[in-house]
Formats: sequence, structure tokens, C-alpha cells
Amino acid sequence: MHSFPVTVFYEDTDMGGIVYHANYLRYMERGRSDALRELGIDQAALRAQGLVFVVTHMGIDFRAPARFDDLVTVTTGLGALRGASAEMHQSVSVGERLCVDARVRVAMAGLDGGVRRFPAQIREALARRTQG
Repeated sequence: MHSFPVTVFYEDTDMGGIVYHANYLRYMERGRSDALRELGIDQAALRAQGLVFVVTHMGIDFRAPARFDDLVTVTTGLGALRGASAEMHQSVSVGERLCVDARVRVAMAGLDGGVRRFPAQIREALARRTQG
């Protein structure tokens, strides 16, 4: 499991000081990107090779609000790994309080948008995280 802290800024909230729902997507994107970086996956180098990660599916349950000035933690875990896609589980919490629970599928794609198989080094890095 990978953890990524995010401070909720005023710009992230609605008039009531509650995180606007779309901003959870931004937090989770940062968490996924940081998890990949921790695995040694250089997304800029991948892009130079004409490959990018894309989100192909997301299911989200909003459980409780995060608020202005909260420190939220985005956790990212890897699940099933396929030839060109990987399942991830992400959550956003404030302390022990679960705010968002999400299932995310990411795929490898070319810059033209077409699906590509994971290169061997990416598959190996993701497989290591899936196993441990």
C-alpha cells in the first residue's frame, strides 16, 4: 500500500468548506502518480517512448466529507494485473475516517490513444507491488 498526504486548501472546497467532489479525483491522480514513481516508473520517460497511463474505469463511493485545512491521506493499492491494464484500489481518509473509496482501472496506451501491452519493466514493477 502506498500513502500520499494532501492538505486541503480553501480552493479545493465549496462555499461550505467541504471538498468539492471532483477534487478527490485530483488527489487520487497525485496518489497514483506518486505510487508509480515509488516503483521506479518514470512517466516522463514513458511518454518520450510514446506510452502513457490512462484511466479507463473508476467507481467511487463518497462516504464522508473532508474539509478545509484537513490533512487527507490517499492510499493506493494494486490488484489484478493484466497484459495492458491494472486494477487499483484507492481511498482518501482523514485520520481513521474514510471519505472516499474508489476502484480504478488504468491501462497502457500509445499517444494515439490505442491500448498497448505493458513493457516488461513496467509489468515487473507493477507485479512486485501486487505481490507485496
